[in-house]
Amino acid sequence: MIVCLGQLTKTDGTFLVSRNPIDHFQWEDLKGKTFLGQRKGGMPQMVGEYVLKENGIDPHHDVEMVQNIDFGNIPSAFASGTGDFVQLFEPQATLFEQEGIGHIVDSFGTQSGDVPYTVYMAKQSYLDDHQHVIESFTRALYRAQQWVKQTDPATIAESIDPYFDDTPLEVIEQVIERYQDQGSYATSPVLEEEGWYHLQAMMAEAGELPEEITYNTLVNRDIAEQIMKE
Repeated sequence: MIVCLGQLTKTDGTFLVSRNPIDHFQWEDLKGKTFLGQRKGGMPQMVGEYVLKENGIDPHHDVEMVQNIDFGNIPSAFASGTGDFVQLFEPQATLFEQEGIGHIVDSFGTQSGDVPYTVYMAKQSYLDDHQHVIESFTRALYRAQQWVKQTDPATIAESIDPYFDDTPLEVIEQVIERYQDQGSYATSPVLEEEGWYHLQAMMAEAGELPEEITYNTLVNRDIAEQIMKE
């Protein structure tokens, strides 16, 4: 059995990007338009469909949903003229905005609420045999989370700049600030029960959850809570 041990991010990280600028965006602006979505069954697509439905948009009737483009080719497809709206991760969304290719009009992260979007997991057998490794990893994760919480975007951007060769430093800083503002970065490794069931509700809505899994079945919060008390 695989168990969830530590949460890294707690919101979706994608943004709705429009080809044309919209002064006062409303979700009904998507009706009748072509929307470049994500792979069926993936987290971005499930969150995307959930947000559309929450805003009165039927993703299978009100928009022309395009899902047959490989994940890595979605940005280039939009840049080449395919679609009226697209769901993009950062830093691509901000880069497109700076280049005049698209315009960020809303955030799927703020619209969908808290979900355990990025979570570290391990087999129960590995946890049983290597608990000290899991504890050390979780301790490092929590320290990093506290550092991100207390540190300004410019400093964080400088520290991760070497990992983004093709992205200007000012864009990295802007992206970090945006994610901080919308609460995307988890401030502790504890995966909360509310987010767990909110995620399952999204999965069920998308037709991707055969049955509900109880929180205590797959979530181990003991190690994270122990580390946070040190």
